[in-house]
Amino acid sequence: MARSSAYEKYPDHTITVEPSGSRVRVEFAGETIADTTRSLRLLEARYPAVLYLPREDLRGELLEKTDHSSYCPFKGHASYYTIRVGDRSSENAIWSYEDPYDQVAELKDCMAFYPDRVDALHEE
Repeated sequence: MARSSAYEKYPDHTITVEPSGSRVRVEFAGETIADTTRSLRLLEARYPAVLYLPREDLRGELLEKTDHSSYCPFKGHASYYTIRVGDRSSENAIWSYEDPYDQVAELKDCMAFYPDRVDALHEE
């Protein structure tokens, strides 16, 4: 991992990663894609909170890594995954910072869902 210089350049842009303290379940096409009590909540500047789930708590056999990628100067390079269940799919519905910057090292081995690309994302 490496350190991002963006934090020094933009000191008002804050990111906090903390345990969510709740159970999170994700459903798609009648299947539970993820179920965990170990999710993390990322709070970044004025953006809505994002839940990151441990990769091992997702059903990996239903996920396919895609060629899509993006970059955040505060978190690093993101990889994307498509969910496939039977004849249904949701393209690039999940992202992961597989080698995040040191400042957000907790995100390693975690994945986040776009809520509008799954059937349900329950936080209990």
